[in-house]
Amino acid sequence: MSDRTPTPPPARPRRAVVVLLDSLNRHLVGAYGGREFATPSLDRLAARSVRFDRHYVGSLPCIPARHDLLCGALDFLWKPWGSIEVWEDAITVPLRRAGVVTKLVSDHPHLFETGGENYHCDFTAWDYQRGHEGDPWRTRPDPSWIGAPTFVPVHAPYENSRGFFRDEADFPGPRTLAAAARWLERDAPHHERFLLFVDEFDPHEPFDTPEPWASMYDPDWDGPHLVWPPYVAGAVAKGVLTPRQARQLRASYGAKLSMIDCWLGRVLDAMDRRDLWSDTAFFLLTDHGHYLGEKDVFGKPGVPVYETLGHIPLLVSWPGVGPGARSALTTSVDVHATLLDLFGVATRQRTHGRSLVPLLEGSAAGVRDVALAGVWGRQVHLVASGAAADGPDGCFKYVRGPVGRNEPLVMLSNRWSTMPVHRLPDLRLPPPDARATLGRMPGSSVPVLRQPFAAGDLQPYWAGAVPPGNLLFDLANDPDEERDRCGEVLEKRAEELLRAALVELEAPPEQLVRLGLA
Repeated sequence: MSDRTPTPPPARPRRAVVVLLDSLNRHLVGAYGGREFATPSLDRLAARSVRFDRHYVGSLPCIPARHDLLCGALDFLWKPWGSIEVWEDAITVPLRRAGVVTKLVSDHPHLFETGGENYHCDFTAWDYQRGHEGDPWRTRPDPSWIGAPTFVPVHAPYENSRGFFRDEADFPGPRTLAAAARWLERDAPHHERFLLFVDEFDPHEPFDTPEPWASMYDPDWDGPHLVWPPYVAGAVAKGVLTPRQARQLRASYGAKLSMIDCWLGRVLDAMDRRDLWSDTAFFLLTDHGHYLGEKDVFGKPGVPVYETLGHIPLLVSWPGVGPGARSALTTSVDVHATLLDLFGVATRQRTHGRSLVPLLEGSAAGVRDVALAGVWGRQVHLVASGAAADGPDGCFKYVRGPVGRNEPLVMLSNRWSTMPVHRLPDLRLPPPDARATLGRMPGSSVPVLRQPFAAGDLQPYWAGAVPPGNLLFDLANDPDEERDRCGEVLEKRAEELLRAALVELEAPPEQLVRLGLA
């Protein structure tokens, strides 16, 4: 018998930093094989982190994705966009009760406007850096900047804000990451346990950067840089963009990616100087990708969630765990479950995530076999891996579209809001009508307004122009999604897995009818 005392397992981290870079394309990050644009700070973080190779989106787009992260429950099967509801809490509520300090640093406008206005409220403190995209920060442009460039085809909030960014450090993204670094330097050492959540809107459009970034990847471009991508499928084929304009837009995204990567380095430097890595978990993630010409798609139009948009990066530096990679299937709600696990707290609503701690610490090879993703009223996507895909190396995606006219649809919400469109101020969510009834969310006894929609109704704009039909891709052998395998034997299994997943979630029955799965 050995007299050697067993080595105790490493202590769990006491603190966490979550950095969300909006619209971060996985395939353009160096640690994931990207070579087109420079991402040295992301690569530096990856060198000390666990890299998750099959991490996928859940609810889309921006605010639904944050609901996944902060509330832990998939949203897109019940509503298109909206605030935290009365039957649920953000993770900041149980953390506050457990004595954990929470800090939000962000330049994300949707968090401070109708449809996203209460996600920040239960943080111990929050810091909003103004002026990004649709943030109504200024009432008029800076009159002292003669010859200020026009960045949008119609007058929009960014047009007023842009003239106040004179130097690189004035732009919202650099200000946000600089503020996060300062908090880590000055305030973090005073708190035994904390969650710092940095919601950085870059590299989301506008892809507007100062020099030298602006010309870094397209030095021969003549004229104002293109910073606002169209949201369209078939952009070049339809003549919306010329091939040359398409290259310039992609280069402008790359410029913003490299600029914000540079400022991320300041956050990593602060972690180094304060020696926080030893007891702090660090998560680097995104809400979704952004089409930059892949399949001739730009922006986030109403197309299926192809790999560019839905297969996203996740890097986790976990004390006591060396760098490496994990091939297990994971999704955004799993980050919420991991934070609950890390801090030893629970939340009152039904959630859908699985903690990643067993994957990080090596006690499990997988935590889920399927993940669901989508936008309310559009196709529902199932990604299957592991046992559901005939083994650890298998992985496929099933895109299930509506049958017929994309009906029936139903929305469940007590807050009744959606994303404001500043250039169309009268574009609002249709109000509830006489067909509305009271329902319940799964696991909750709180009455909730339940509004049905039929074809021909004025509907939330997310549900418009959704084509019928399905797609099936063998991602393990066809990562570029070139060969549709619908009609093969695999589709029957995919259909059954999707039906079972929707039933397990207690999705609205209308979803199964709409998708032909009832």
